[in-house]
Amino acid sequence: MKYLTGTILSAALAAPAAFAGGIGEAPPDPVIAAPAPVPVIAPSRNWTGGYVGAELGYGDLSGDVDGDGAVGGLFGGYTHDFGNWALGGELAYDKAGFDFDTGGGDKVKDLLRLKLRAGPTFGDTFVYGVAGAARARADIGGSSESDNGWLAGVGAEYALNESWTVGGEVLYHRFNDFADTGLKVAPTTIQARASFRF
Repeated sequence: MKYLTGTILSAALAAPAAFAGGIGEAPPDPVIAAPAPVPVIAPSRNWTGGYVGAELGYGDLSGDVDGDGAVGGLFGGYTHDFGNWALGGELAYDKAGFDFDTGGGDKVKDLLRLKLRAGPTFGDTFVYGVAGAARARADIGGSSESDNGWLAGVGAEYALNESWTVGGEVLYHRFNDFADTGLKVAPTTIQARASFRF
């Protein structure tokens, strides 16, 4: 009995030493890599909607008369966004002060323009061509005369946020035989623009 008790006691004392190097430590938990972040792509600017604004700039006359001066006014229109290009119409009225070099106080007094704008969109930027009809009023020979003509040009608009845009336009106008005076009047205008979209 003493022998059996001693054997059991020796085995019990030796067991921890026997198992100390026999059972390895549990393997570390596998490292799971975090998923790659999904890039956040800002939604493309939608140019669809109406707008109103103001413009200010400079005009230069060519044709049968020379002259230059300030030009500025108000405009309003509507644009439809087709995805990567946009199309719209606009009506603009500008006061002008293009004095003819002929003397006598002759000058272009104002411009009314009906414009078609179309071109590609690049996120916050809209680059467009312009074509349309124009009506000018001028003081010629002491009387107020008006005539209809056409216009063409280019422009660009940049969206500052959802409501406000800034931009500019260069437009060439042509009035042949202005009000039956025999004068060809061709103003070129360059204007900075700001508009509120709604």
